[in-house]
Amino acid sequence: MARRRASSPQQARTYRQQGHADALRFALLLGLDNDYRNDKKAKKDVIDPSGDAHSVKSGQKKWQVFLYRRSRFETDDGFQALNGIGSLLIHCIDTFPPRYEDYENSKEASKELLRTPMRELKDRFQRKALLRAFLMKAFFNGGEVNYLTALHEDNYHVFLNRDVVHIMGECFTVENSRGNPPEQKVLFRYNGRNVGELEMRNDSPQHYREVRFNINKIPVMELLWGNIQERQHHNKTIVVYGSAVKTFGNW
Repeated sequence: MARRRASSPQQARTYRQQGHADALRFALLLGLDNDYRNDKKAKKDVIDPSGDAHSVKSGQKKWQVFLYRRSRFETDDGFQALNGIGSLLIHCIDTFPPRYEDYENSKEASKELLRTPMRELKDRFQRKALLRAFLMKAFFNGGEVNYLTALHEDNYHVFLNRDVVHIMGECFTVENSRGNPPEQKVLFRYNGRNVGELEMRNDSPQHYREVRFNINKIPVMELLWGNIQERQHHNKTIVVYGSAVKTFGNW
């Protein structure tokens, strides 16, 4: 299997700049000014005129839901309240030595240790209520963010947080990766396809001992479209789905 290449600092900077530009475009479509309100740390990319927050996702292939270091799981009460999920994510990080140089000399040993907390995470996520709580925290900072707004083919698609979490929670099957060694990731699957991956990022000294949660764009969009019948055009560029039809645009 070919080794996945890490993105360069310039590529990462380009992705961030494009994300900011796509969020700005959405804000302007809502009638906001260039200096629109947001709160990146809390996942509030755009705060609309009614005061509701949107997590705007515009990646073409994948969305990075989060990329957190140990300190985030230690200090964020939302993760600590998830019936041991926060502690297991810290356990994943702690299977790797503090120094990247030491990891390079002991990769196989660390990966073997990682199997235990990754397997325990998979087992915990068999409980649908806990899976939904994790998804609400991961995508919407525990409900502080109201909408997932996804840019696809030049349109913004707006989904209410509880619709997203309910559909994912009901439809996902949760497994561990099978590679060599196995149990290096938690996979969120639907209809035989990987929709999301929870994994360690250890590809450079700058990105070492971090937990990353990625979502594959097309499978998750198809999942949401396939399970939400009601949709309405807010304007020619913004499409609103499900429960969001009643809550979005009331300003």
